[in-house]
Amino acid sequence: MYTQRIPDHQFGFRNKHSTIQQIHRLCHTIYTAFEAKQYCTSAFLDISQDFDKFWDDGLLYKIKHILPLYYNLMRSYLSARTFHTRVKDHTSITFPITAGVPQGSVLGPILYVLYTSDRPTTNCTTTGTFADDTATLAAHNDPLKATQYLQYHLDLLQEWLHKWRIKTNAKKWVQITFTLWKGLCPPIFMNNTELPVGNTIKYLGMHLDQKLNWKEHTVKKRKQVKLKVKELYWLIGRKSPLSLENKLLLYKTSCCCTNPS
Repeated sequence: MYTQRIPDHQFGFRNKHSTIQQIHRLCHTIYTAFEAKQYCTSAFLDISQDFDKFWDDGLLYKIKHILPLYYNLMRSYLSARTFHTRVKDHTSITFPITAGVPQGSVLGPILYVLYTSDRPTTNCTTTGTFADDTATLAAHNDPLKATQYLQYHLDLLQEWLHKWRIKTNAKKWVQITFTLWKGLCPPIFMNNTELPVGNTIKYLGMHLDQKLNWKEHTVKKRKQVKLKVKELYWLIGRKSPLSLENKLLLYKTSCCCTNPS
């Protein structure tokens, strides 16, 4: 069950694993489906389990199996924690902390990866995760078959989420069918709820459309750059006291540093 401590599909909190690399990985799967003239149906989910809501007993159970030599140390680290609130000169009574990991801790991201390392995968689907942002893809010549592959994966995932007391943010569920053909794949369900169908999806700062032609992404990013330039016009405009070299440098910096998300 715990043969691999960090799964290959998890790119969050890992050295030399960026959002762009995860996007390339998923796009490769989609383009491969295009070349094979297949339907690639996908589910994009948001796992809303924050670091402060971990099920401590479940986390310790996994640590005992994944890192048995560190179990006693981590049990001491996570146990007998308390908190209180102070407002000016007044302090509340002390309350026990029964879930989660210490906020702002170095171990927080590592423990998150370990806690979610055994999430189910199948041979018929491709999973991509970056922290709590999750994408699952299934491709086949028959759209019904592709949906069956994806639904089976989601059924396993739903059971796993319930077992380990992990919640998802249903407001961010989206199903999208990547294909060069007409028509869509049948609907898929999570918790007996049909996932909304979208024509585009924003994943890790990139806007992916059904045909993966990047038109939507280009339009969105151009708007972002225009807004950023407008905000900085008082510095890069004609009346700015900056030199031309500094204006160009500032403009290039603002374009490169535009928040992709």
